[in-house]
Amino acid sequence: MNDTHRLAVRMTAWVTAACLLGDSMLYIVLPIYWASFGLDALWQVGILLSVNRFVRLPLNPFVGWLYGRLRKRTGFLLAAALACLTTFAFALGTGFWMLLAARALWGAAWSMLRIGGYLTVLEAAGSSDRGRLLGSYNGIVGVGSLVGMLTGGLLADLIGVRFVALLLGAVTLAGLPLAWRFVPATTAAPAQQAASASLRSTLNAKAALTLASGFMVGVVFYGLLIASLSPLIAAHLPGGEALPVWGFALGAASVAGLVQALRWAWSPFLSPWIGRWSDGPRGRLPLYLSALGIAACGMALLPLPIPFAPWLAVLLGVMLANTAINTLSDALAADAAAGGSAVAYMTTYTTVVDVGAALGPVAAFALLGAFGLPGIGAAAAVLTALTAAAWLLWRRSPAGRSASLRKEAGLTSQ
Repeated sequence: MNDTHRLAVRMTAWVTAACLLGDSMLYIVLPIYWASFGLDALWQVGILLSVNRFVRLPLNPFVGWLYGRLRKRTGFLLAAALACLTTFAFALGTGFWMLLAARALWGAAWSMLRIGGYLTVLEAAGSSDRGRLLGSYNGIVGVGSLVGMLTGGLLADLIGVRFVALLLGAVTLAGLPLAWRFVPATTAAPAQQAASASLRSTLNAKAALTLASGFMVGVVFYGLLIASLSPLIAAHLPGGEALPVWGFALGAASVAGLVQALRWAWSPFLSPWIGRWSDGPRGRLPLYLSALGIAACGMALLPLPIPFAPWLAVLLGVMLANTAINTLSDALAADAAAGGSAVAYMTTYTTVVDVGAALGPVAAFALLGAFGLPGIGAAAAVLTALTAAAWLLWRRSPAGRSASLRKEAGLTSQ
């Protein structure tokens, strides 16, 4: 891989990070300042924050088809323009229906950014650096989420939520010249386009298992864990009310925000390192199985009545494992897509993750009402453990042993 390809991946990630600013800000400010946006009820907040996920489900296949015929640069320019418009909508617009349309457009923009980003990495990477490039890409994208959340949380009270949205919309405009200058003006390779029509025939056991892992990531880490984070923290805070830090009393929501911010802060450093390690001679599976095991054990412990300090250490361990699992799941998907059906496979992978992310919060609140926090912890731990067990069985199968031998010989990536 040459420096031009490496630069294209980094700059594509920065375009995506810029476009994420407004979306990430809304997750912090909308549940608190919903009346400032002309909303009438709190249920409208839930719909606005989730509709973009549901919009992506039917749109992902269309976006994948589009990238087989459209230059990636054009797709990113369109996505950046939509991201600007949707963020400005929250700065200037009022009322549920207008904001709902803006969030639906953001869902379309995110589909174009995510699938286009995967394809850019696949075009630039080889089997020896695919994990490192995906880790670098995910880490930079995480910076956008971190800055959006921090900006929303720190500036909303000082300058008002409307002005924060206007400011972040203006910053997002920087994605347009970056996309024009650095995103490759290429479409999917002809071989990839041809293979898109025959994805089912090339979907071997490992590729199918990778899709199942992506679904698990969506359900567990984008759904069960995030939806239950604030209640879990509230249940473990000393006295059940607030955590005293440097003279301040931090409630459950504040602690949850700090934990999320910390996770996004370490991602730019940890994700590339995990990806580079997984590119090594032992492959991705040993590291992936370890991360899944740590996450399963940690999530089984989270609902238990543990003192706050060791409980927080367990939570941070789960978040670290989450970072590793996200990077390695994407890398495994890229390995499967590199066999020829890149557009179709990465579109399918993105869709199953989105389905999991859409179902996860629904499952979390259903479990919370029926079984409480222990039910969520048990479900998350079981799903993660089952995923680890499935990969362990595949690794011990003839196909898995053969793949390990080829990896050790330097012939392929595992």
